[in-house]
Amino acid sequence: MSKIAGNPVSAALAPDPGRWKALVFIALAQLMVVLDATIVNIALPSAQQDLGITDGNRQWVITAYALAFGGLLLFGGRIADLWGRKRTFIVGLAGFAAASALGGAATGETTMLGARALQGAFGALLAPAALSLLAVTFTDARERAKAFGIYGAIAGGGGAVGLILGGFLTEYLNWRWTFFVNIPFAVVAAAGAYLVVREPAGGRNRSPLDVPGVILSTLGLVALVYGFTRAESEGWGDAGTVGLFVGSAVLLLTFVLTEARVKSPLLPLRVLTDRNRGGVYLSLGLAVIAMFGLFLFLTYYLQIVKGYSPVRTGFAFLPMIAGMIVGSTQIGTRLMTRVPPRLLMAPGFLTAAVGMLLLTQLEIGTSYAGLILPAQLLLGLGMGTAFMPAMSLATLGVDPRDAGVASAMVNTSQQVGGAIGTALLNTIAASATTAYLADRAAGATTPAAQKLLQLQGMVEGYAAAIWWAVGILAVSAAIAFALITTGRPGSGVVAGSGADADDEVRIPVVAH
Repeated sequence: MSKIAGNPVSAALAPDPGRWKALVFIALAQLMVVLDATIVNIALPSAQQDLGITDGNRQWVITAYALAFGGLLLFGGRIADLWGRKRTFIVGLAGFAAASALGGAATGETTMLGARALQGAFGALLAPAALSLLAVTFTDARERAKAFGIYGAIAGGGGAVGLILGGFLTEYLNWRWTFFVNIPFAVVAAAGAYLVVREPAGGRNRSPLDVPGVILSTLGLVALVYGFTRAESEGWGDAGTVGLFVGSAVLLLTFVLTEARVKSPLLPLRVLTDRNRGGVYLSLGLAVIAMFGLFLFLTYYLQIVKGYSPVRTGFAFLPMIAGMIVGSTQIGTRLMTRVPPRLLMAPGFLTAAVGMLLLTQLEIGTSYAGLILPAQLLLGLGMGTAFMPAMSLATLGVDPRDAGVASAMVNTSQQVGGAIGTALLNTIAASATTAYLADRAAGATTPAAQKLLQLQGMVEGYAAAIWWAVGILAVSAAIAFALITTGRPGSGVVAGSGADADDEVRIPVVAH
């Protein structure tokens, strides 16, 4: 009779009995972080008016968060490996709650911007700790598929939920509640994590902190994210924008060279050079470029062109959320243990591209039910199906000591992708709108005609940018299909075994 009882190796590999309870609190924390990325957007006009923030500085309410979050993610992932993921997770939650309370109570511009930067910094601790806890907690392939299906649905759909919640809180309560709402999320998640999360022994990386790596990566990522943010407002040819991109390239190249030579690197290059993980980071980052641009355009289209209220706009995104949940928890989870990941990711991104293609047909009088709803369903199904195996594969087989920094790379690809998507696609849309108006301005001689022309130009710009998003998703699908070569996960694959992602590590079965 074959069994593993009594085998000392099996004890370390035995699943945590409280793992499903732990998933609830890990997912709750992830939802809070993802919500915060979009919930403040809806509240920004009201907050700007109350706090007297100038038009020139209002972008910093979004940018301060993005810079701190994107710039400190690798450092946060390394801290999780050094301190322990559970401790980092709880500290991140506590700090995020305190920063949210500060933002909600802000009485001026300086306090608000400081609160947003602190939210980003603690989010950079929290996000990689959450994903790496999930990676080391769920080791059986089938259970891992279910857990990452739920996590993927939250990661993909949480931004749209933020639009709904932000609209509701702003319209019926006060913009300050878009900050205060984080506090109960954080308190419940931290208390639950303290009680039920159990981190496997032997997974810490106690090597000395790579201080040059921290400085170079943080400055390089901040320069990159800020470069794309500045490009949106100042233009791509602006000297400051070009300088930021050049500086970012130099800093990040120096970072890579440093990591290849130091004894205890912040980002071990083995995490990046694995073909499958590299394919996930790249394809996921590109897909997020397309998705973030879409959230922006659809929000403006529904509110400005169609005249929807903030709450109605939020609810208009529900089909996309439903599609993501179905794609992630039903399609992705059920097929993850049966087919290779690339046969989920590539078709998923292509399905999303078809949904995006429908949206290139947007016009002023477009029917929501006839075009926008089916497009959102396809987008949600495709992205949910692709996100789920991507999240799992990004940490599959990574050395336990590197789980935090590998998880941070997932978040980094998403954060940088979001910054690029917002700036790049918004610039493309603005250029197309300007060209459209210039060609037809002479024909609009009455106020009504001029207003109609403005709306038509706006929609024309959105359609032009969405065409680019279609192409980006197609490239993302091609990268996933070409680079991700790992086969169908076996039923006994153990995550965080220390093997490469191409190697399947199975629970040893001892015959007696």
